[in-house]
Amino acid sequence: MAEPGEEKKEEEEKEEEKAVLGPSWGGPGAGKTRSRPLFEAAERRRNRNRCFFNRTQEFCMCYNLSEETAGSIIQCLAATVVEFWGGDLEKYTDFPIRDLDDSTIETLGSLIVQKIIIGNVLVPEVLLARVLRFFSYTHVQELAFDSCIFQGTGDWSDMDGQSLPILSLSFHNVSCAPLTGHEPAFSSLGRWLGSLQELAVTDSRVTSLPCAIGRLLRALHSLSLAHNSLGDGSLAPAFCQGAFPQLQHLSLQHNNLSSYHGVCEGVGLLPQLQHLDLSHNELRAEPSSSCQWPPSLQHFNLSNTGLDEVPAPLPPHLQVLDMSHNHLHAVDISLSSMRKLFLNQNLLQAVPSIRNCPVLDTLHLDNNSISELPRAEVKLLRHLQDVAVAGNPFSCSCSGAGGLQALAAMGHLGLGWPGDYRCHSPEQYRGWQVAQVPVSVMHCDPAAVVAPICVALALLAGAGAVYVARTRPCHRA
Repeated sequence: MAEPGEEKKEEEEKEEEKAVLGPSWGGPGAGKTRSRPLFEAAERRRNRNRCFFNRTQEFCMCYNLSEETAGSIIQCLAATVVEFWGGDLEKYTDFPIRDLDDSTIETLGSLIVQKIIIGNVLVPEVLLARVLRFFSYTHVQELAFDSCIFQGTGDWSDMDGQSLPILSLSFHNVSCAPLTGHEPAFSSLGRWLGSLQELAVTDSRVTSLPCAIGRLLRALHSLSLAHNSLGDGSLAPAFCQGAFPQLQHLSLQHNNLSSYHGVCEGVGLLPQLQHLDLSHNELRAEPSSSCQWPPSLQHFNLSNTGLDEVPAPLPPHLQVLDMSHNHLHAVDISLSSMRKLFLNQNLLQAVPSIRNCPVLDTLHLDNNSISELPRAEVKLLRHLQDVAVAGNPFSCSCSGAGGLQALAAMGHLGLGWPGDYRCHSPEQYRGWQVAQVPVSVMHCDPAAVVAPICVALALLAGAGAVYVARTRPCHRA
């Protein structure tokens, strides 16, 4: 049996391994994650205060920020991404930080580091305020904090009028004092914040955002506030008059929003908004209101919002609408600008009419309750580029199977065909792939083949009789 001290050590090593292997931060650079193989966890246990450089992927990872770590940080000079995980920054709070000499400034300017990630540390704001200005000598464009705690209050006066190259800032799973009341700090950071382009504050229990922040973020075009605790009353103060004048992408998924009308009013003052993600909020569709969405809004994500009808009004110039994973029984949309419509994973029993969406090119209806595509709808669907109807309980009658096979033959069904298109009825074809159902004319409508043949034979017989009748007198002569 292991001693208590050994058990604690093993537990610490497991936690360290978790920190090495994930999670990846979910900010604007999401999708640029790097692999953190198990051998690095082993290296970390053997060298708890070291930096490791991955030459292939050009990233450097440092564990347990300390004076010992500083000795091996030289390995990171050739990295474009540097990560710092763990360590104790509190003991450096009173460490004297002097202005940099010319040689140090030249060294910082020669580095190719473009992104820095700081994770699993307690960050004294007073230290951050003193260090942040030195980033102006670097080429760092992305700064991310993952699973950090921000402590205390910093003196940001040294940042007055200071510009930084950082264009993307991310906070994931962080804790700090409420943002309200920090206006003086925001004001000192005004020149830098005015050039910031991407900001993500995710999974950090945010309940409100001061109006003053939005007015400083004049160049911001992407904002993610996903996985927080924003309510309907949080939006109007955050997106007040003059706030976020250039904002184009707004992500509000996984919050506590409930009123479709309230969200419409809350974001109505964003003049450049193009993409809005409200997915994974339990929304209710109130009776049609006079609320007007920003005219610039083109992409709207309402998936996983619990809606049982299409809410009104929709943005007038909408091009992409995602209402997948809801409880829709019927859909009737008339938008001349609509290009892509995603309705998969609902309760639809029929294909919605697309006659009033003249430029529609994509329609996804996977996993609904649609049994057949009427001939009239098939004719309309043939003009689309991408149609998906997989996972529905198809009735493989001649017309039902024939319509799908015709769409597939023209290349419209794309991924999922033929494996995900299966018959639910009639019994003789249950479980069959729709593509395997015989739909030839002879099989489906033998009368259509036999009748013309019979008519042709009758005509031939008649013509033969006439010919014989006319030729008999000639033989007698």
